[in-house]
Amino acid sequence: MALKASEISELLKERIRNFESAAEARDVGTVIAVTDGITRIHGLNEAQFGEMLEFPQDTFGLALNLEQDSVGAVVLGDYKHISEGDTVKTTGRILEVPVGEGLLGRVVDSLGRPIDGKGAIDAAGSSPIEKVAPGVITRKSVDQPVQTGLKSIDAMVPIGRGQRELIIGDRQTGKTAVAVDTIINQKGTGVKCIYVAIGQKNSSIANVVRKLEEHGAMEHTIIVAAAAAESAAMQYIAPYSGCAMGEYFRDKGEDALIIYDDLTKQAWAYRQVSLLLRRPPGREAYPGDVFYLHSRLLERAARVNEEYVEKATNGRVKGKTGSLTALPIIETQAGDVSAFVPTNVISITDGQIFLETDLFNAGIRPAINAGLSVSRVGGAAQTKIIKKLGGGVRLALAQYRELAAFAQFASDLDEATRKQLERGQRVTELMKQKQYAPLSVGLMALSLYAVNEGYLDD
Repeated sequence: MALKASEISELLKERIRNFESAAEARDVGTVIAVTDGITRIHGLNEAQFGEMLEFPQDTFGLALNLEQDSVGAVVLGDYKHISEGDTVKTTGRILEVPVGEGLLGRVVDSLGRPIDGKGAIDAAGSSPIEKVAPGVITRKSVDQPVQTGLKSIDAMVPIGRGQRELIIGDRQTGKTAVAVDTIINQKGTGVKCIYVAIGQKNSSIANVVRKLEEHGAMEHTIIVAAAAAESAAMQYIAPYSGCAMGEYFRDKGEDALIIYDDLTKQAWAYRQVSLLLRRPPGREAYPGDVFYLHSRLLERAARVNEEYVEKATNGRVKGKTGSLTALPIIETQAGDVSAFVPTNVISITDGQIFLETDLFNAGIRPAINAGLSVSRVGGAAQTKIIKKLGGGVRLALAQYRELAAFAQFASDLDEATRKQLERGQRVTELMKQKQYAPLSVGLMALSLYAVNEGYLDD
């Protein structure tokens, strides 16, 4: 069919009238220096603090220092291809990671990219890694337990849903073992788990993944891995990324558990980034905001009320509360809990599980020091039967420790003292537990009842 000249003219005019040119205004700058993953950029006058910056070859960075004539940014990932004179663009977005059910059973990096070779992730959406924690009014008191399956924790240092319970101890005292056992014990409870590995060897992370797969726990777990070989910036943002993934479940009325293993290495990474950005150092060379680094992260773990969940889901979920329980891990040096980072995190959390090298070496595992370990809010969430039976166990251990010190010097002990010592030794033996073998509430109650009623005294 031949078109007339007038028809062609009319068609072109119609197309021109309907043409819309979408102009995108983006701030563009130039790299003036790059050292150890830190870049100084000139010309980004509109950059915001914490904004994602776009470098060449699909690499992203994070604006952290906003100075009068330049911007200091950390490169997220490999920076070897970035050189002086490269063009950098602002994105107008803060750093986001994918969230959703599709991440369960997967191993991802700090930016939510899969590193397990299982293909792309079917995410429900994305969420900013930095968020304001729920306010006081939107929170609900902790009254439901998180069963770890470990007798010494569930009986003496109970953890509730929405609590922050610190696991603290020297290296090689079984901190990760406690966390992994807790993840395994959540199988079938509906609690989604996020394990954030910061600054660990790749072989250690692979071992955790293998153990979780063996016990069928990977189905309800997300692993966020920022290995020791990763840049300091990736190790610094890993806990925030994991937290955003956990908040997705909390905000839709479900329960989630997040483990940060460990926050000492995150503080080291942040110190490295801050010193390279020429920020003034403070105590132990940490920057002035290292307390805020951990407080803004751990305050996001909470139990939220029905109104909060309803608002977060736009009315799709009603009458349900959500929770995010945090188990941060801190590594001490020679048992020194008065160091800068340990004291900070102890003051932020709702209690701590203290693991001791001497107990570990004596074969008491998990090596929990019942005297120094405390749970400030978990008692209200404890299962009634365990609460009733656990009190006697704690008392027996406390008396045993006191008497054991005297027994070293006294040769002739009266009958009552000798019985108390023997009872304490039995309770100590009862609290020992093999790794990867968490107990059900029923079996735990049975063993605690037996020791309380004296059935183990013969």
